[in-house]
Amino acid sequence: MIYPSIDKLLNIVDSKYELVHIAARRSKEISKTGCLQMSEGEYECKKNIGRALEEVEKGFLKVEKKQS
Repeated sequence: MIYPSIDKLLNIVDSKYELVHIAARRSKEISKTGCLQMSEGEYECKKNIGRALEEVEKGFLKVEKKQS
């Protein structure tokens, strides 16, 4: 089973496309700076993309909605 669950993440983020965009940007940021929101032992995933998704699930990344 994939962790974190896509169903839980879609309750936080409106669409799959937005989720992919957020996770990709955060993953690149982790790769560049090496800065993590939690200690390395707290993550279930070893790859940066999984870690970015975990941060979204835990609420470390805020998703702001644009007003049109």
